[in-house]
Amino acid sequence: MITLEERLNLLARLSQYIQQDEEWNDIKIKANQENGWFVEQFTNLAISNILKQYLDAEKLIDWIKKYDLPQTRKNPSSVGIVMAGNIPLVGFHDFLCGFVSGHNMIIKRSSKDSVLITHIVTKMTEWDKRVGESVVFSEILKGCDAYIATGSNNSGRYFEYYFKNYPSIIRKNRTSVAILTGEESQEDLANLAGDLLLYFGLGCRNVSKLYAPESYDFIPLLAAMKPFQWMDDHQKFKNNYDYNLSLLLLNNQYYMTNGIVLLVENPAIFSPISQINLEYYKGHPPINFTHHEHELQAIVGRDYTPFGQAQSPSISNYADGVDTLQFLSSL
Repeated sequence: MITLEERLNLLARLSQYIQQDEEWNDIKIKANQENGWFVEQFTNLAISNILKQYLDAEKLIDWIKKYDLPQTRKNPSSVGIVMAGNIPLVGFHDFLCGFVSGHNMIIKRSSKDSVLITHIVTKMTEWDKRVGESVVFSEILKGCDAYIATGSNNSGRYFEYYFKNYPSIIRKNRTSVAILTGEESQEDLANLAGDLLLYFGLGCRNVSKLYAPESYDFIPLLAAMKPFQWMDDHQKFKNNYDYNLSLLLLNNQYYMTNGIVLLVENPAIFSPISQINLEYYKGHPPINFTHHEHELQAIVGRDYTPFGQAQSPSISNYADGVDTLQFLSSL
């Protein structure tokens, strides 16, 4: 059995390895070769957030103090984890929760993000072979005591059916929105551009819809996205932009664009890649999101998540608002 203290030491070693070892740079290149969306800039950003928010020693200690975690878990449960792959290492927080909880993990990797998490577990197993005994990868999750699964609304229905007799956390499609007032500064708009376009807009924390007053001037916001102009040369993203632009032209639908993003008036909170939906409001916020509470990951704006912070969740900011470590501690 690996004690909690030994697990924390391994995580500290992982942090040092990610920051200093040249081998890790080669792994990031391999991940991009497997998945064209995992460009170096965004992979580095995801890793930087993991280092700052998840692997910082002080934050780790403060986090686990809130839970009743034994130094050694004598009768660990077997936890099946289905990981998503929309952004680099999006499943790392589930791995971290499972690892510090002391339970055994059987992980089904996403085909879109198999390189990075596999290498992390392999490297930690080199440092301590007991890691490889408690963390394994499998394409089929059977016989587990509990499950954590992340996927689409469609896959979520299958998860709910197959895991209905077991303790489980099932996550489905989520997205984020932003509320504008017209009082945003240039810095606010620059930060919002990141909320919109980091990871090509593929994350559940990416803003896919804007709420704005009827007189809102979107030209400054479109201009604030200039640092992301390079995305116009990314073939996958460009293909999505061209396709969505063609649909708007065919339907004779009004849109605004800066060449990389399409702003379109649309009531849906989910939007396709390269398109941001827009809805005008009268009067003043707040806006009632009750009917979207199971679809929203974050609300960005004044009095909400600050502009530019949507993609930097803290270690205790759990997906879907469900405390993963508490769930694991209670098994």
